[in-house]
Amino acid sequence: MRLKDKGIIVTGGASGIGEATVRKIVNEGGKAVIGDLDADQGKAIASELGEDRVLYVHTNVVDSHEVQALFQTAADFCGVDGVFNNAGIGAITPSDECSDEDWQQVIDINLTGVFKVARAALRHMLGNGGGAIVNCASILGHLGQSQTPAYSAAKGGVLNITRTLAMETATRNIRVNSVSPGYVDTPILSALDEESRNGLISLHPMKRLGQPEEIANATAFLLSDEASFITGADLLVDGGFTAGKS
Repeated sequence: MRLKDKGIIVTGGASGIGEATVRKIVNEGGKAVIGDLDADQGKAIASELGEDRVLYVHTNVVDSHEVQALFQTAADFCGVDGVFNNAGIGAITPSDECSDEDWQQVIDINLTGVFKVARAALRHMLGNGGGAIVNCASILGHLGQSQTPAYSAAKGGVLNITRTLAMETATRNIRVNSVSPGYVDTPILSALDEESRNGLISLHPMKRLGQPEEIANATAFLLSDEASFITGADLLVDGGFTAGKS
């Protein structure tokens, strides 16, 4: 049980990859605090897994005061040994049609929100002996893709924020890494028609989509002491998407 007795915050923990990671944390002996806007789903997960193991806290990662409150509540509930900085939204818009509002919403949540959560984590961990942060990046932080100007820019920024924070804290017992999922079979993809879904599958050399649990497994490793000499790294969990073309 690699996360035994560890307290871990998961933003965007009420669904998809975040929910799978919350479940993994509990299965690995830890406690999780879900920071999310979806109160119904967040509370349902906490009730199912045990309210002594999981706590839901309403959190908008763009709001610094709510982020601070999340950390204060988590500290009282289970301590904060780790953070999975996962909250984000998808966006598909041709660049010439991307409005100022479209751009800003994605950047605010997927990049600025990641920074605000990481900043709060550092402030807490620097005064409490250290910890581990895992930021959720994406294959689209490594590769360009049409019609994703804001999303790709944000995820590229997440990769470099990860490296920067890792450099700042490498001698202070804080590790900062990221995971970059390929396309994962989550509710976000449920709206795709069969042709579009099959098109995404074909882009992966493994010829399938990822499962949320597979991203959770990688995240749990990076949060655990098994990754004690890993910082500033990005772990691609993408079925070979970025490896090349066959």
